Amino acid sequence: MAIQITDNNFNELLASTKPLIVDFWAEWCAPCRMIAPIIEELASEYKERVIIGKVNVDQNEELSSKYNIRSIPTLLFFKNGELVDKQIGGTSKNDIEVKIKTLL
Repeated sequence: MAIQITDNNFNELLASTKPLIVDFWAEWCAPCRMIAPIIEELASEYKERVIIGKVNVDQNEELSSKYNIRSIPTLLFFKNGELVDKQIGGTSKNDIEVKIKTLL
């Protein structure tokens, strides 16, 4: 299951030795709802090697602003605390998995 990421717990997760994938979403966003099952599947499949979490943009404006999130869904990929990749808009499980594998 994907972790709920907030303005308050983000830095702690970012400091982890595991890669971090952050899904910026909102309840009213249809494409966000379309990729939600994919995010959950990947969170389960990679739970030992990668942290995968979701940020509700309506409830966490600080993070959304910090990373200049203008369109959702947006996926940010972090390795060693650094932003290394970004995916804007809906995408396939395979495309996300390719990006995950480059983090490992």
